[in-house]
Order: sequence, then C-alpha cells, then structure tokens
Amino acid sequence: MSRARETLQHVFGYPSFRGEQEAIVEHVLAGGDALVLMPTGGGKSLCYQIPALLRVGTAIVVSPLIALMHDQVSALREAGVAAAYLNSSLDQDEAWAIEMDLRAGALDLLYVAPERLLAGRTLSMLESLHREGRIGLIAIDEAHCVAQWGHDFRPEYLQLAVLAERFPGVPRIALTATADARGREEIAERLQLTEARRFISSFDRPNIRYRIADKDNPRKQLLSFIRDEHRGEAGIVYCLSRRKVDETAAFLVEQGIPALPYHAGMGAEARAANQLHFLREEATVMVATIAFGMGIDKPDVRFVAHLDLPRSLEGYYQETGRAGRDGLPAEVMMLWGAGDVVQQRRMIDMSEGSEEFKRQARGRLDALVALAETTGCRRQMLLAHFGEASEPCGNCDTCLQPPSTWDATDAARKALSCVYRTGQRYGAAYLIDVLRGEPTEKVSERGHEGVSTFGIGAELDEKSWKSVFRQLVARGLLAVDHDRFNALLLTEASRPLLKGEAEFRMREPTRRKRVRKEPRFVGRDARDDALFEALRQWRSEMARERNVPAYVIFNDATLTDIAHARPESLDALSSISGVGDRKLEAYGEQILALVREATPA
Repeated sequence: MSRARETLQHVFGYPSFRGEQEAIVEHVLAGGDALVLMPTGGGKSLCYQIPALLRVGTAIVVSPLIALMHDQVSALREAGVAAAYLNSSLDQDEAWAIEMDLRAGALDLLYVAPERLLAGRTLSMLESLHREGRIGLIAIDEAHCVAQWGHDFRPEYLQLAVLAERFPGVPRIALTATADARGREEIAERLQLTEARRFISSFDRPNIRYRIADKDNPRKQLLSFIRDEHRGEAGIVYCLSRRKVDETAAFLVEQGIPALPYHAGMGAEARAANQLHFLREEATVMVATIAFGMGIDKPDVRFVAHLDLPRSLEGYYQETGRAGRDGLPAEVMMLWGAGDVVQQRRMIDMSEGSEEFKRQARGRLDALVALAETTGCRRQMLLAHFGEASEPCGNCDTCLQPPSTWDATDAARKALSCVYRTGQRYGAAYLIDVLRGEPTEKVSERGHEGVSTFGIGAELDEKSWKSVFRQLVARGLLAVDHDRFNALLLTEASRPLLKGEAEFRMREPTRRKRVRKEPRFVGRDARDDALFEALRQWRSEMARERNVPAYVIFNDATLTDIAHARPESLDALSSISGVGDRKLEAYGEQILALVREATPA
C-alpha cells in the first residue's frame, strides 16, 4: 500500500481515493504544481492535506474565510493532525504561540488568510523557513476568488502571484469548485500556474435534485418546501437583498422554523454568531445573501432554496453545491420571475463596469434564464455550461415531471401588438387589462377602449398573461424602461415574431405534484433509523463537550453506514468510511455500546 493510501485510511478513515484524488496527491507529492477543479463535496481538501502530511515541512493553506479555517483545523485536530490558523480572530498572544509552533516545526498545516500571508512580517517569516527547506507546499483554496469576472472576486487574491517568485521550488496547488473554461484560464494566468498540470473532475453532483419554479406566492412556496419535504433539516435560503433576508428569516421563525439572517449589513459579531449557530446546530435554516456560504464546510445541508434569480450559472452552481456535501440526497429549489430578470439587467446597465464587462454579465444572465426556461433536463444543461456532456439525469423536476408546452405564438403577438398600440408607455398589469377588455377607470381615461387590441385576449386569464409577458421580457423580446415606471418597450428581437416569421412556445403552467420524498436512508429499515438518531444524539453531546460542529466528530454519511453495518468490534468499526485511527481510539467503545444497546440479543 502506498504512503498516500495508508494516510488516507489511517488518518482520515477512508478506504480508497475517489476520482482523480490519488493522481493529484501523487503529483503534488512529487513536487508538481496543480490546478484542481472538483465539485463541492468531491474531496478537494484531501488533495493537499495528504501531501502536507507526507512532504517535509509545513504546508501553507491560503483560505479566504475565517469560518472555513476554523472548521478545517477543528476537523484535522480531531483526526490527530497538527494544524493551526493565523487570522484576525486571534489575539496577539495566540498568534505569537502559533508562530512559535511554526518556527519549531510543530505544525503539519497552517491556514492563513491572504491579507495576513501578504503582510510583510508573515511573508518574511515564511521566506526564512523556505530558505531552510521547511515549507512543504502552498495550497490556494477557493482559487476562483482571483477571477475578476466572478461573483466572489477578492482583490487580495491577485497579489498571490508573488508566491511563485518568493517560494521557488515549492509545489503550489490551486483548488476551486467553480470555474468555466474562461475562469480556468484566468486563474492559471493570475496565479502564474499556466504550466501547472490541470485536473478537471466531473461537475456532476448526482445526489442533488434540481427544481426551478415560477414565483407564485414565494413565501408560501418556501414554507411548503421546508415543512413538507425538509422539516427538521439544515438548509440555506438565498435572497438578493438584505431587507428580504431579514423579512424572510422573521417569517420562518413566526412559522416555527428555526431560522437566522446573514448579510453584509449586519454587524460582524452578529454575523459570526449566526454562522457559528448554523454550523453547530443540525436543523437551522440560514437565510442569506451571497455574502454567506463560500467555503462553508457543513456536509449535512439537505436543501438550498433561491427566492431570487442568482447572478450567473457559476453562482447558482456554487450556491446549490453547498447542499449534500456528504453525498446523501439533497434538494435545491429556485423561484424566479420576470421581475428578477428586469432587476438584474438594470443592475448591469447601471453598473460602473466597462461595456465588455456588461456584455459578459448579460451573457451570464441569459444563460441562467435559459436554464430556468428549459423543458429539457436541468442537470444536462447545467453540466453543458461547464463543457461536460451528459445524458438526462432522471433526478430533476423536468425529468421527473416532463413539462408540457403550448404554442403561445398568437398570444405573444397580441401582447407585442398591445405594447405598440398603446404607445410603449405602460407596464404589464395595465396592458393585461387592455388585452382582457377590462373597462377600468384608467383604461377609459386614456381612451384605450378604442384601440384594436382592446379585448382581443379575453380567452386567457390574468395569470396566463403575466406568464406570457414574463417570458417575452426574459427572452429579450420586450425591454423595460426603468425611467418610465417600468413601461414595456419593443426590441429589435420582437420583429420576426410580429411579422409572422417566428413562433413562440411556452411551458404549460402546471400545478406541482408532490414528489414522494424518499426515506432518509433508501433501503434501510426502521431499526437503522432508530440507531442513526441515537448516534446523532450522542454526536451532538460530544460536539458540545468538545466545542466543535457535530460533523467534525462524524458526518451523517458515516453515521448512516454505522447504523446499517452495526459493527460488533473495533476492527469492524475501523472499516467504516470516515473512521480513522484517532477517532477509533477516542470514540470506538462508545459507538459499539450504542450499537449493542440498539441490537436485540
């Protein structure tokens, strides 16, 4: 057995590597540079943690978030690894003690924030250790933060190119779960890793079920999603604005669901407290802006919901990827409407970016709208965006309940004609009144009872017309004049449809049939569930005692396997994935006692 496999098994408790993990580990072990693209939950951390334990010297891990450092260092210490972090959460004495350990060679891994790493004092200390041959490798986590086109751009990451110059001969590995072809090139160029070997894993997360729906009383939709399908489970709800975050969190609490807000407008202490609560409690819902989540290493998030359209497919992929990191079933839901598209296009148009930046942003928005509109497999389309071919997945809403479509060409032409006949001065609600022949006071005042489009759309109800206008805006056939109370305007793209040279098909509006939720453990019996709950309770007690998140002790996947296998000896327990030597020694007898108690003689 190779040294890497022995470390994987005895330290981390995993029987074998997954995908390209072993190839990456061996490449870095041999001193090679690497650029790693691997989905969230795919095991990126092991790609540098194992070489860190096997190479001479300390591994330096650049990480952008304090919470991520805390989690990973806690998990490594539980596994018996000498790890520490340097960031702003430490006082001067604590930081000094860690620096002394580093100088003494007592650390296998040191996690450090990029701004701390680039500070003159820290950089000088590390250069001194490098001259003595005591820096084993440098890992740059969340490497997409260097991409200026991305939504998680961090200016300090641009300065990390200096690592190639200051630490020659030290292997560097950059890792991310989110980068399309363009993003990969930008990461490689800015971090001076153009010659690095690239490892690109599948972007597929088969355990995640994707669902996208039109907004129709979004609070009610969210409440049903959580209560009916994810009661008592941890999840994340994303909103575009801070105000909506606060209001949604308060609403969920009123409905008896433990929820907390998180956004940049809160004080640092409040954000940190809410994040810590989310990480350490097993059934909390975090309602947040995209300020929350990058690098959050909580494996038991069972759902992610978007109440607003994200800003790009890359952002959507990354945010939904925070569900189901343990490999167990998870579900993601996105609610969207034309208002989301209008708002984001307005934000793009009003931004201070260059025309090229705006063009790129519009393209990313269009790609996301296309995913929302598709009648085909969501997963297939999402993976295609990242250059990966796949077959229909059978585990998204469009695969499980294929949508019907209808020929909306006539309705769309009527809508466009109504926009034109009324002077391109009104919003959708008013235009619907005209189309349906509603003799409202405003319609009468403006003389639109006499236009040719008055009453020609009486066959469709208000909801259907809203859907038609939403799709016309989403597909770019209508634009919104924000300076004239959101009046709808014809675009050049509408010309072929108006002239009878194009058709317009839409998804048939359907009532969602409730998909039967699979039991927590497919194919397991009630005894397994009872033992699992007992193990969860024990894990919670251990976590509180040790002041760490519950999943740092064991994640749900490991507890699931224990509940199913019911090991009768330490040797049998050691074969369970996630049970390394240190954890076997610390917790083995307690787990066996719980198994015996739950197993009839």
